[in-house]
Amino acid sequence: MQNTRLSGIVDAIGGQLGRWFFNPWRRLSLLIISLLFGFFLGTAVSTTAGQAADWDIIAAAILVSLVEIVDRIYYRSSRQGNRAFWVESLNALKIGLTYSLFIEAFKLGS
Repeated sequence: MQNTRLSGIVDAIGGQLGRWFFNPWRRLSLLIISLLFGFFLGTAVSTTAGQAADWDIIAAAILVSLVEIVDRIYYRSSRQGNRAFWVESLNALKIGLTYSLFIEAFKLGS
């Protein structure tokens, strides 16, 4: 790739974002935000799919397949040692989604 001004700007912004994410407190806060967004997403999906009883099985199949895909990405990247930030964030989103679905199941059972 040629060394143009645009590629220089993109590289500089990427380096700044990398240094910004390297801070442990910012990284932890973004992982917690991802976990909470997964919790919100699980609650929203379960209430939306629960309104129309036709979509329950399809929504469950989609969620199970997405969780398995995220698991495959997360545990395959652990073989190389350090995981990328987006992989950790995706795993936190998956954990929040799964936890939310368990909470919704307990609410329906009581």
